Amino acid sequence: MSDIFVVLPPLTADNCVLFAKNSDRPPTEVQEVVYYPPADYSAGSKLHCTFIDVDQISHTHAVILSKPAWCWGAEMGANEHGVCIGNTAVWTKLCHPGDHEEKLTGCDYVRLGLERASTAREGVNVITNLLSQYGQGGLSSEDHNFGQWTYHSAFILADSSEAWLLETAGKFWAAKKVTSGTLIATSTLTIGDDAEITSADLSAQAQSGGFWKSEDGPINFSKAFSAEYPGISLSDKQMPENRLQCIKRGLDVAACEGKIDVNTIVGILRDEDSSVNFVGELLTVGSQVSVISPPNSSQPSCHWFTATPNAKYSVFKPFIFCDNITFGNYTVSSTSGGTARSTFQSSIDRRHPLYKAHEKGRELMETGSPAGKNLQTTMQNLEKQCLREVTEFLRTFKETDISDVKDLFRDIAESEAKFYH
Repeated sequence: MSDIFVVLPPLTADNCVLFAKNSDRPPTEVQEVVYYPPADYSAGSKLHCTFIDVDQISHTHAVILSKPAWCWGAEMGANEHGVCIGNTAVWTKLCHPGDHEEKLTGCDYVRLGLERASTAREGVNVITNLLSQYGQGGLSSEDHNFGQWTYHSAFILADSSEAWLLETAGKFWAAKKVTSGTLIATSTLTIGDDAEITSADLSAQAQSGGFWKSEDGPINFSKAFSAEYPGISLSDKQMPENRLQCIKRGLDVAACEGKIDVNTIVGILRDEDSSVNFVGELLTVGSQVSVISPPNSSQPSCHWFTATPNAKYSVFKPFIFCDNITFGNYTVSSTSGGTARSTFQSSIDRRHPLYKAHEKGRELMETGSPAGKNLQTTMQNLEKQCLREVTEFLRTFKETDISDVKDLFRDIAESEAKFYH
């Protein structure tokens, strides 16, 4: 049920591209933030994703991922080339309750796209080529109260020049490009007959499957494949259509007041009243905001992650790609990298060090007590100071400064954990 949005020039400060996503997952799930450096592989290598093996490629890009600790794939993330990808669940007529045949998951596709693509357009190709080969499926959660859901995925992919919305239904897909303004995805199919590219012979395939009639004209992807949400209790404000409109209104208001920047985006992701920050049957368990630098800019992109639940009570921490990164283990689960297959047998404590520290602090902040309000103010001030300092660092950036950021994410995560104690 996650929300993803991108803001492009001319609406943004400094002509950057802003990518944002809240990861709405079962409240029991731990979201970790992990870094993987670039890597080379020998010919014929296999890659084990969450459930199945796929062919590995010869070289993968450096990535930072916000991911459920139990699975291989990621809800969202970025790579060293300034590509950002996030996914959200969509329910389609090809979703069959109880069908959990092990295939690639939506999260697997996010990570595969980031590891293999140097542009957003290449990411669309990576995901759709793999989708046609392997399909999508498998259990969606380690929590048995949620893992029985069967859904498909929509993706937003962004780089310094453009953003793509990619929507899927089984192995069918449609995609469209945006080069200015905004692009928003919220747990429902929205592409109509305006797709720029689609899966092969989409109209004919949809007609033969009984999803579309020739007399209805050019195929409308959302009308052909959309289905109702099964077994999910949502209030009116939690419905995807309402969240989409709330995000759009927030961005429209901000654009009227001036250029949109990272502070604007963080405010939208923290909005509980609109359910963009989801609290209830599902919970926003992690958040990402990326500031993608303009093409040919010497200024590096900066990616901000929480790695903790409820954006309202979490701290966004900066990460900048560079050589010799010291990432640390504050946001990495001790079970990270384990196979998913065995995790469904019993309950495993996947909390990373920052999660454990934040858990105690969040309980206090949520009480609204004087001590809780003081802690929340302290954490907000820590984040504001970090935002100011990193923004100034990037504004005056010189190539010789890049080594100064190799410990950045680790140091901020360490400072955050100490404040909770």
